[in-house]
Amino acid sequence: MQPGQSFPPGQAAPQTPQVTPEMTAAAETLTRMATLQDRLYKVSAPLLIDNAELCTRHARNLLGFTAKNRHTYPGSYNDAAHMVLGMGERLQVTNVLAGSGAAKAGLRNGDELVAAANKPLPTGAGALSRAGAVFGPIVAKQASLPLTIERRGSQLDLTIPVTRACAFGIELGNADNVNAYADGQRVMVTRGMMGFVQSDDELAYVVAHTMAHNMLGHAASQRNAATIGSIIDNLTRISPDTSMLIGSGGIKAMPATLDSSADRLAVYLLARADYRIEGVAGFWKRFAETYPATVLNGHMANHPALPQRMASIDKAVAEIKAKKSANKPLTP
Repeated sequence: MQPGQSFPPGQAAPQTPQVTPEMTAAAETLTRMATLQDRLYKVSAPLLIDNAELCTRHARNLLGFTAKNRHTYPGSYNDAAHMVLGMGERLQVTNVLAGSGAAKAGLRNGDELVAAANKPLPTGAGALSRAGAVFGPIVAKQASLPLTIERRGSQLDLTIPVTRACAFGIELGNADNVNAYADGQRVMVTRGMMGFVQSDDELAYVVAHTMAHNMLGHAASQRNAATIGSIIDNLTRISPDTSMLIGSGGIKAMPATLDSSADRLAVYLLARADYRIEGVAGFWKRFAETYPATVLNGHMANHPALPQRMASIDKAVAEIKAKKSANKPLTP
């Protein structure tokens, strides 16, 4: 419609959607979640990439970024993502894995995905799953992905080298309980846990411990995978059903032998990713003092064998220091 142009009789002029207080509040929620997810992704990056060699069953060639569009969010959050955050029908990069081929190629948060290997990428509702069908065969067969993006109104062609990494989904749990979950394929850290940790190193301790359980297949061996998977599915929602967290949430406590083996592997994962391993034992002691095993749906309730865990951590730290002094590979 051009300036001065009139509408046919009986036809009302289209109204420009208004940003409501509800939309603003929803956008603030999305922004807070995105900030936490971005930090979680950044801290997890070296753990995933530097430990691909140890992820014998879980290492894959990855693109090294995540993307969403407005339709990723339900209901009023869809409108908020569009009206306030500027997300549209195209998929937009939301996280780039630090150290990945995508990061090295210059991909940035906010870049819109236009085409892959000259094939237009899907838009609208369901675009994310349909884009996976485009990316999958390319990543499986090629060492890099030709990607066309739009940035600030201009199209750019990038070549994204695939990244060999532990292929665990890294998820933010939208809940205040102080916990982390592993279902064999995903690592979830709750908003409550991210509020408790005092540094990126401490967040890495949580991610590494949870990753180690996945690598060792502990959720399946304890028949916890389906239960934990349901909790993760629920807590990824913007408005999760918190009744699922009543009591133990149906999760069986991890046996001391399995938790000790996960702690030992976690220290190696941390060392290989250049995190400070000297603080691991102290962190978990402080956690246990603040949120003991009697706090239902807290991390210690699911992982209560603190004395055995501390012994395993201390032994692993000593092993790694000896291997570094002898210039030996950091393999458990």
